[in-house]
Amino acid sequence: MAKIERFEDIVAWQKGMELCDAIYSITSKENFSKDYALKDQIRKSAVSIPSNISEGFERESNNQFIYFLVIAKASAGELRTQLYIAKNQKYISEDEFQKLKEQCLSVSKLISGFVSYLREKRREKELSKPS
Repeated sequence: MAKIERFEDIVAWQKGMELCDAIYSITSKENFSKDYALKDQIRKSAVSIPSNISEGFERESNNQFIYFLVIAKASAGELRTQLYIAKNQKYISEDEFQKLKEQCLSVSKLISGFVSYLREKRREKELSKPS
């Protein structure tokens, strides 16, 4: 894996930003934009994903980074639930729902893979310490 020097290099952060843009776009539509509570909450969930990835990275601690990645993944789950609510309220179409849900799942998988990688690196480091 190439060395990541900035959080902007992290694919999960990049995809999280794309998801954020899509959420802001869809929540600006007339029907959705009038449901202030759901609009604000779904935007907060979307913003939380790349925000927690970047915050964790800037902590400069593997354990802290993993912690914030797990929070980002949880925000993706929260966002998926809010997409179901938006679909059920007819704020978004089935096609819009499916596309956004797939983006959420993709980001979640990227984050999970990154967490697994970081945990493995942490284990390797612990095992290589002299007893």
